[in-house]
Amino acid sequence: MLGALWVAKTGLAAQDTNLATISNNLANVSTTGFKRDRAEFQDLLYQIKRQPGAQSTQDSELPSGLQVGTGVRIVGTQKNFTAGSLQTTEQPLDMAINGRGFFQIMQPDGTTAYTRDGTFHLDSNGQIVTASGFALEPAIVVPADAQTFTVGQDGTVSVTIPGNPAAQVIGNLQTADFINPGGLQSQGGNLFLETASSGAPQVGTPGLNGFGMTMQNTLETSNVSTVEEMVNMITTQRAYEMNSKVISTADQMLSFVTQNL
Repeated sequence: MLGALWVAKTGLAAQDTNLATISNNLANVSTTGFKRDRAEFQDLLYQIKRQPGAQSTQDSELPSGLQVGTGVRIVGTQKNFTAGSLQTTEQPLDMAINGRGFFQIMQPDGTTAYTRDGTFHLDSNGQIVTASGFALEPAIVVPADAQTFTVGQDGTVSVTIPGNPAAQVIGNLQTADFINPGGLQSQGGNLFLETASSGAPQVGTPGLNGFGMTMQNTLETSNVSTVEEMVNMITTQRAYEMNSKVISTADQMLSFVTQNL
C-alpha cells in the first residue's frame, strides 16, 4: 500500500508537468512561428522480486518472474517542427520560410540565435531587426529613400530609389538548418540556440539544397492545434484523477489496517 502511494505520487507529478506543457502550447496558439511541445514519459526502475528466466528447479525456468514497477517520470519535451500555416499580410518586412530552415539573429552578446518568426522591423539606422531589436544576420540595411522593398524566394533583397527605376540588390538572406532541430534549446522570445544535440548549423541559400524558400508579405502561424491540445488536456485530467483515486484507495486500506489491528 505504501508502494502504491509512491507510485501514484509519481503519476501525479508527471501529469502535472504534462498539463504545464499543454497549457504552454495553448498559451502560444497565436505566437508567430511557435512550435508545440510534447511531453515524453518513461517508466521508473523495477523491483525484481523473481528474475525472469531464473531456475525454478534443475530442469525448469521461470517463464516471466515477478517485477514491480515504481512509477513514471517525464524525461523530456520534444519540439514538433512541422510547419505552421502561412498567413498573407500587407507588411513587406513580414517573411516566412516555406520549408526547412531558420532565420539567423545576432544577439547583443554576439552569439547567433535562430527563429522561425519572420516579423521584422527597421531600426533608426534602417537595419532589419526583430521585434526585440536584435539584428537579422547577415545584416541588411534599407536606404532611407527606398521606395520599394522586395525579398525574392532565394533571399535576394532589393530596393528601388527615386530617380532610378532599376532595382538595386542590397543584400542576400541566408538561412540555417540543423540535422536535429529537436535538439535546439528554446530560449524564449521565439529564439532557439544551438546545442551539441542539434549539431552545427548548416547555412545556405533559401530554395537550394533542401532549404525552404523565403516568402515575403507572409508569416508562419503557430503549429498548435487547439482541438488536439484540448483532447490531450482531457486525457491528462482523467489520468490525474485516476492517480488521485489510487492514493485515496491506498489511504482507505491503510486506515482499515490501523483501525482493525
